[in-house]
Order: sequence, then C-alpha cells, then structure tokens
Amino acid sequence: MASVSLQALRKSYDGRTDVLAGIDLEIAHGEFVVLVGPSGCGKSTLLRMLCGLESITAGTMKIGDRVVNQLPPAERGIAMVFQSYALYPHMTVYQNMAFGLKIAGKGKPEIRQRIEAAAATLKISHLLERLPRELSGGQRQRVAIGRAIVREPQLFLFDEPLSNLDAALRVQTRLEIARLHRQLDATIVYVTHDQVEAMTLGDKIVVMHEGQIQQAGTPLDLYQQPRNLFVAGFIGSPRMNFMAGSVAEAHAHGVVVRLSAGDVVRAAVDGSGMRIGAPVTLGLRAEHISESRGGSEVFTGEVSVVEHLGEANYIYVTREGGEDVVIRGDGERHVAPGQSITFSAESTAFHVFDETGSARRRLRPGNMVSAPRGLMRSA
Repeated sequence: MASVSLQALRKSYDGRTDVLAGIDLEIAHGEFVVLVGPSGCGKSTLLRMLCGLESITAGTMKIGDRVVNQLPPAERGIAMVFQSYALYPHMTVYQNMAFGLKIAGKGKPEIRQRIEAAAATLKISHLLERLPRELSGGQRQRVAIGRAIVREPQLFLFDEPLSNLDAALRVQTRLEIARLHRQLDATIVYVTHDQVEAMTLGDKIVVMHEGQIQQAGTPLDLYQQPRNLFVAGFIGSPRMNFMAGSVAEAHAHGVVVRLSAGDVVRAAVDGSGMRIGAPVTLGLRAEHISESRGGSEVFTGEVSVVEHLGEANYIYVTREGGEDVVIRGDGERHVAPGQSITFSAESTAFHVFDETGSARRRLRPGNMVSAPRGLMRSA
C-alpha cells in the first residue's frame, strides 16, 4: 500500500473557474480517508483525478514516492470501485474478477489463487460460477470490490459504492468494507455524500464544499470541534441546531450571547477579541439538550413535530421568533405537537460561530476559570 500527497491541486475546465481550488491533503499508508460533501463540491472530481480519468490543471499529485500527474491509470497502481457495479453481463463472477489479471498477463495459477483468496475474504466463493443477473445488489457490489482486490493495488478508490443499495444492504456492506480495510491494511480513499457513512468508516474525514477542503480530521474532531458553520451543519444527524444572536460579553473564559428571541446564554468558548454587539451564531447538538430545566441555560418553545425511533425520539420545537430546535429525547416521555416545552443545556455544550462563520475554541471544564461577576446568565 502507499501514501498519497496532494499539493496545491487545481482543476479548471475553462481556465477561469476552479472546480478544485488549491487542494492540500496528506493520506498516510493504510489510512481510510473519506471525502464527503454535498453534490457539486468536487469530491468525485478529486477521485477521478487520483485514478487518472481527469487531468490536473495545476499542482502535484504523488502516490507513494512517484509523481503521477502525467501517468495513465494503468500505471498508477490503483483500483477503483464505481457507484455502478460495471460487471460484464455475459461473464461469470470468476471471469469478471479474472479479466483485469488476464489483461495484465498473469498466469492461470496466480489468477486462481488471487480470486479464491479474495472470494473467501468477501464470502462469495459459492458465487464464482454465477452470472451477474443471478446476483443480488449486495452480491454484485462485493464482486466489484473483489475485482479490485485481486489486482493488489497500492491504492483503493471507492466512488459512492453503496448508493444503489437499499438501507439494510447499505449497513451490511458498510460493515464488510470496514472489516476488509482492517484485513488488507489497505490505503483507501472513499467518496460519499452520506455523512453517516463518513463517520462510521473513516480514519480521517475530509469535508469539501465549493471545490475546497473545509476541514480534515478524525470523525470525533469534526463532530466535537467543527471549524466553521458549514462543517457543523453537515456533520451530525440530525444537523446541529443554530440560533442567531449577538455578543453581550466576551472574555477568554466565556461568551454571553443575546439571542434574537431575547434569551441570554453563556457559552463556554474562548471569546478573546470578540466585539460587543457583533453578530454570532450559537450551535447546539440535539443530544446535548435536556427535556428539563436541569441545565444551566433554559429555553422554552412549542412542539411542532415528534419523530419516534423506539430507543429515542426527536422533538422539533419552534421557539419564539420562529427558530426551530431539535431535541433528542429518550423515547420514554410522551410529547405531543402543540405542547409547550421547557428544555435546557449546559454552557459547555454550546458552539459559537463568529460573523465570518468561523468557530471559536470551545473550553473544557479543565481549562475554564471562574467567570467575572458580570459574566452570568442574567447579564
């Protein structure tokens, strides 16, 4: 397997508009990296550039120790699994998996050994003599993955491989891909628009938007410390709650935010250099909200919708001023639409995004100090 290095990578089709604008990314040997973002963000274009199906306008791309900017796909040491299975319908599973090896000039004994090993790993040994039309969607996708494995590439590329599967098969195949990564110690770059796939599969997640990397890091890094409003709203299901407000007080050990609905809330973030009166956005995850007054910051609103999931429920609350807040309940308490509700959160649960959309550093209990007298909820 190999590392990948992208330096100042650009892609432009007309010479003026950048589809990818200055991509810098380092992927370590054996790392599982997920490129995630909305449609049109450039993630699939970046993957196609990695495999040599798109040219590079500027910058440097290295796979292992080689600069591959001008290398054709066959010489890059990569294997790609597409969104569509792309199996030859007139060939058996064995023949589909063997085709690339035959083109590469491998002998029959080596081809059989590689196919049997990959089939055993993917649990498709009993399917080798079937035609693609005789397989389920999940089985076809495993054959496509097996066809990539037998090539023993330096780098695996996956382009939304689960999007054609139903919900149950998506979960099952996702687990199989995760196990496969551990077994092969493979370097994998995986593209998806589904942030749940990204969170559950990736060692590193790269969030892209409008041709740029917004943030790259571990799933927990992105979830707990999003760099900006876009990442905060994209990572997490349901998305983070946002409430508009302005700075009432700001110190290194906390910020007081006056919300547009009139509430005054203390957030445990570093407020150094923040201007009094500056517009900010307060962020709060659904699971960090309590259906009671138990937290230090208390709110009220009216229930509009309740989604019951069994082990939990999602309560959609409309606050005065029209802002919607989603609360993750435990599923035990009965809440009905139209009901008034009081909910709360601790000051350490809040995120604060300044007027540029950038996140302020959150403070943990260990690095908080006592607030000055004025820094209270009654401010």
